[in-house]
Amino acid sequence: MGFLAQPPSQSGSPANDPRSTSRPSRLELTGISVAFGGVAALTDVSLTVEPGQVHGLIGPNGAGKTTLFNVACGLVRPDAGTILWRDREQRRLRPSRLTSLGIARTLQGVGLFPGLSVLENVMIGAHRHARAGFFSALFALPTADKDERLLRERAQRALTELGAEAYADRYPGSLPYPVQKRVALARALVAEPDLLLLDEPASGLGEDEMHELGELIRALSERMSVLLVEHHMDLVMKVCDRITVLDSGVQIAVGTPAEIQAHPAVTEAYLGDAVDVEADAAELSGTEGARHRG
Repeated sequence: MGFLAQPPSQSGSPANDPRSTSRPSRLELTGISVAFGGVAALTDVSLTVEPGQVHGLIGPNGAGKTTLFNVACGLVRPDAGTILWRDREQRRLRPSRLTSLGIARTLQGVGLFPGLSVLENVMIGAHRHARAGFFSALFALPTADKDERLLRERAQRALTELGAEAYADRYPGSLPYPVQKRVALARALVAEPDLLLLDEPASGLGEDEMHELGELIRALSERMSVLLVEHHMDLVMKVCDRITVLDSGVQIAVGTPAEIQAHPAVTEAYLGDAVDVEADAAELSGTEGARHRG
């Protein structure tokens, strides 16, 4: 079962959608520093995801990737630095506000609600498209019924395009992990974001599914920006336009995949020896992918 033949098509945003703006869909994290209990997790880290760009964030275990991702999601408030989205500073960025800003995310785990069906889980991701208000839903007014039907149809299309439509009435806990990952991705994409934040989307996937995921990410970049945190180096090198590398909470490199593969500090951070840069770069791409596929 594949990931996605064609990305969900955008049907247009409501006139009052906060995303309706001429400002570019650029995410800028500048001078980000975070400390937990006096221990520095990030120190003066900067990262920019340009419109239509797939930007990878990599680094050894404990490098600070997840912390920086959580800053971008509003889960962690930095001790210093600024977050700009569409050239506007986000001083109180919160996860609950992401979809209204045109941002969607997936987490390291699937983050699905076990008590809801697959279809209902995906419908939650489409809630920004709802036009009926709280009282319409409370009193079961016709506008609420129409909203539910439209959201259900939108969610069903997302599942179909991700090859998961057969599981619409199932509960997440009864599904194989790779299928749960597909459902979580459908929930993010059904919001039709301008920026997609992906945290280790390839974990638990086989080689064929990982290849299809790579094709999907490249296709998505035609209409949105993507920030990708991933351990599978072969996937990162294939799909990313630019890559930022962290080590021990410090940014040590940024550049194209070719530049990153040939960067002495990167190979040293991963392999502990930068004597033969070209050989180390080849080993970094090859053995990392084989280890995670094995």
